[in-house]
Amino acid sequence: MGHYKSNLRDIEFNLFEVLGRDKLYGTGPFEEMDTETAKSVLEELTRLAENELAESFADADRNPPVFDPATNTAPVPASFKKSYKAFMDSEYWRLGLPEEIGGTTSPRSLIWAYAELLLGSNPAVWMYASGPAFAGILFDEGNDVQKHIAKIAVERTWGSTMVLTEPDAGSDVGAGRTKAVQQEDGSWHIEGVKRFITSGEHDMEENILHYVLARPEGAGPGTKGLSLFLVPKYLFDFETGELGERNGVYATNVEHKMGLKASNTCEMTFGDQHPAKGWLIGDKHDGIRQMFRIIEFARMMVGTKAISTLSTGYLNALEYAKERVQGPDLAQFMDKTAPKVTITHHPDVRRSLMTQKAYAEGMRALVLYTASVQDEIQVKEAAGEDFSALEALNDLLLPIVKGYGSEKGYEQLAQSLQTFGGSGFLQEYPIEQYIRDAKIDTLYEGTTAIQGQDFFFRKIVRNQGAALNSLAEDIKKFLALGTGGEELAGAREHLAKAAIELEAIVGLMLTDLAATEQDVKNIYKVGLNTSRLLLASGDVVVGYLLLKGAAIAAEKLQTASAKDKAFYTGKIAAAKFFAANVLPGVTLARKVSETVDLDLMELDEAAF
Repeated sequence: MGHYKSNLRDIEFNLFEVLGRDKLYGTGPFEEMDTETAKSVLEELTRLAENELAESFADADRNPPVFDPATNTAPVPASFKKSYKAFMDSEYWRLGLPEEIGGTTSPRSLIWAYAELLLGSNPAVWMYASGPAFAGILFDEGNDVQKHIAKIAVERTWGSTMVLTEPDAGSDVGAGRTKAVQQEDGSWHIEGVKRFITSGEHDMEENILHYVLARPEGAGPGTKGLSLFLVPKYLFDFETGELGERNGVYATNVEHKMGLKASNTCEMTFGDQHPAKGWLIGDKHDGIRQMFRIIEFARMMVGTKAISTLSTGYLNALEYAKERVQGPDLAQFMDKTAPKVTITHHPDVRRSLMTQKAYAEGMRALVLYTASVQDEIQVKEAAGEDFSALEALNDLLLPIVKGYGSEKGYEQLAQSLQTFGGSGFLQEYPIEQYIRDAKIDTLYEGTTAIQGQDFFFRKIVRNQGAALNSLAEDIKKFLALGTGGEELAGAREHLAKAAIELEAIVGLMLTDLAATEQDVKNIYKVGLNTSRLLLASGDVVVGYLLLKGAAIAAEKLQTASAKDKAFYTGKIAAAKFFAANVLPGVTLARKVSETVDLDLMELDEAAF
């Protein structure tokens, strides 16, 4: 057994007891993936994650890939190759891919449930293994030749990258200067330098397909002028896939990072040594929309990685706390002869552990709830029905999954380490690596500040509040039912109040936004509250989902087995704890948001 501790029981609780996925699996577009098959997939992936995948987690961190500037290569360590091969040999990565390119149509809820297992045990494996998933998007977006290339890429398990960021254009993607020059043969020459490219170079697959945002010569400024190009590491025969000459795209540096060291994060230079040939995806200049399909997939991945890391961090901390004997019970502090107890008996340790548990399980519920919305989109799309309302709800939830999930995951991992005391600071335990690996989650695929702005301006204002109101109505309906009885009455009151406070924050921000017509500087007030709104929204949604789970647990508790009684009791306890200890913070967020003024923005920079 490696470092990774899974929570398959809670994954299945969410999927089949709360979200009712057992009624969906095996039907419609998911005919080939019934509940029993899905459970067997999750069981086998749990075994794989806890063993072969987890085995190289620490070694690849201590002995990461080393960049060789003479050859522009960065080979990964042998231990990691073994873990990667174990996953690729399992072929579970085929789940969710279009059947036309060798995949099996599968519910998104199952995909993200199994993603948790991979991302918690060895996140770099998922990242290097993203090639087939990207090929699925190429199949959807590409022309006929590119659809065939997608099939080749899946058959040969080629790697892939998403290539946006430049040294001078990070979050401001529209400032990118990498250019594309059209050639007579229909290809394009890509010229420029890109930065922070995950999996940009490695030696585990024979080819890597780079999905590159670049600006065609003469195209307009900003994101609208960007197009998406397919740029292979090696040129190849589009019919057979046979490799040809080396293309003119090279890794010119591999970053030295705080964490996630097994994953090569590269500077990629295009067209410096010789031309970097690329092909316009779909024969249309629609780059930012096409790339956002990959970005949204990546943001869902980040949120899932955050919760999976926190979950294994919490479970490692819990195991340690159950065994670590330290001091007498606080209630016997006057008795010098009192026996020593395990630290799970100490109030503050219990508070910390329950906080970790509530966030880990609540954010798992958030990821799987969002994935279940994606299931319903798949069903309606297959039936030719309108899914715009569901799509808007998914769009609303994504910044919460990514932004809130990554912030709270990193925050609570510090509590997991604290549970170990000084031992948590040692590499003997995995928590310090979890923390180093998790910090990136608040940064890449759009920082938390970007997620907050996206949440308010695009997902609420542009949508005219429709998706947010729909979610708010679902919460109100749940509260009106009084599900969970008297035991959860207090928690329901906390949730009801928090939901009202959240509405007040949104209302205040909309008022400030409207006030920009009189004074444009009022937009600063909105900007000072966007991250606060995002985090408060996450607390409300997680509180709601924990309570939904607790209500079901309360129903099942009476007839549960001894093992399940402990599980269901824990679900109820976590929901009540979160409601009483976290949701009152939404009131504080509302009060602070009301006091926001322009003083901070008017302060002279020198005063900082």
